[in-house]
Amino acid sequence: MRTPHAPTGPQVASRPRSTSAPSGAGPATTKGAPGVHSEPTPTGVRARSQHQRRKRIVQAAAALASRGGVEAMQMRTVAERAGVALGTLYRYFPSKMDLVVAVVGEEIDLLEGSIERRPPGAATPWGRAADVLMRATRGLMREPELADALIRSLINAEVDTPFGDRMTGLLLRVAGHGLSAETATEEQRALAGALASVWVHELMGMLRGHRTHEQTQRHIEIVAVRLLADFPTPPST
Repeated sequence: MRTPHAPTGPQVASRPRSTSAPSGAGPATTKGAPGVHSEPTPTGVRARSQHQRRKRIVQAAAALASRGGVEAMQMRTVAERAGVALGTLYRYFPSKMDLVVAVVGEEIDLLEGSIERRPPGAATPWGRAADVLMRATRGLMREPELADALIRSLINAEVDTPFGDRMTGLLLRVAGHGLSAETATEEQRALAGALASVWVHELMGMLRGHRTHEQTQRHIEIVAVRLLADFPTPPST
């Protein structure tokens, strides 16, 4: 996982690490009739190429961080591993922190994909929230160096990150029976955000050896019950 946006049960999908494919050439242009400006390659093709190149870069950065922390994410090394020119890397990510934020985003994408495939089955809002946070904990703790690097970098970040907002939004959806940042009240958003912040604190404790998995789960459950007691529950069927 990249405020801030793990327990047995469904696990967060593993991140692919294949990043050796070289980047393709830039988009071609087509000349039109005299006096007509040339047109770029169709947007869909260009967008797919850019998306694939960006994904290779992010995966390369995550693979390096998982072995040596943020210090291992040297921009030149990332570019070489991703098979892109250094200038290309800087066009996508002007700084290392921008790259860290992108790796965080991929972690949340993996978590959201896991939740979509296997929604939490608890009957209570706090039970569903705790389930999601512990899944995230499991996923991150499989690569503790990466998790520690991301958490430390985000705490010291000099750029805005989407981590807190995305984790808050995810908790609202799963705990609030379809709530979103737009439909939730200010109080509900604050409570979900507070729970996400407690989770990050507990995760840091685990990474430093101050918490066991069981202690973290118990603390998350206690806080979730208190914070989400008034969240809506699904109608009885």
